Amino acid sequence: MSTTLCQVMGFLVSSLGVGGSIMATAMDTWGTQDLYDNPVTAVFQYQGLWRSCVRQSSGFTECRPYFTILGLPAMFQAVRALMIVGIVLGILGLLVCIFALKCIRIGSMEDTAKANMTLTSGIMFIVAGLCAITGVSVFANMLVTNFWMSTTNMFQGMQNVQNRYTFGSALFVGWVAGGLALVGGIMMCLACKGLIPEESRYKAVSYNASGRNISYRTGPYKVGSGYEADPKARKGTGYEEAPRSEDGRRPYPSKYDYV
Repeated sequence: MSTTLCQVMGFLVSSLGVGGSIMATAMDTWGTQDLYDNPVTAVFQYQGLWRSCVRQSSGFTECRPYFTILGLPAMFQAVRALMIVGIVLGILGLLVCIFALKCIRIGSMEDTAKANMTLTSGIMFIVAGLCAITGVSVFANMLVTNFWMSTTNMFQGMQNVQNRYTFGSALFVGWVAGGLALVGGIMMCLACKGLIPEESRYKAVSYNASGRNISYRTGPYKVGSGYEADPKARKGTGYEEAPRSEDGRRPYPSKYDYV
């Protein structure tokens, strides 16, 4: 019961993690404009992995996708790749985990196969969570670096060089989603141990002789004096047995009686 509960809970937690990773990747608020020095503004800018948006005070919002790939920074493209890899691994892990659930019986699937599938899905969830956490952390590091560079330029009198961006809500969603996927993968790996059947008997190994099988039968052992001759071996020319009477006795002594 505990194994099934751990497996189901791991599946649910991992599902939330994978769904959160998809949501974070699609959100446009990875970086938002810092309004610390200018709380009242007519234009508010924010950016995501796929496009940057501008929202005016009137409520009108305009978004423009990134039409270039080579013009983007290498770290930015690495964040994209990490999030996509995490989502793909998470979806594959969910598909494998559905067939590995102990409460779902498909055909004559053994518990050993379910244990291997549970372990595989758990590893996929762990890698997906690490990819999401790494991607969000790399983007956060980029924001911190650009923020302090913009702050230094502002103190030097160049206030209109560029806008400062701070953490957006998508970063927090990505961190939480990666953590949930990681915890769900660990729970699936722990559930794998309980699914492995315990073998109480050792399998016996039989050895067969390569030659022809010969069976021997033992019979009663007859003790002889060593001086008895085999009458069948001594039958031949000149050794004819004397006739017997009706009661089975010989009318006169035979030559075999003296042997």
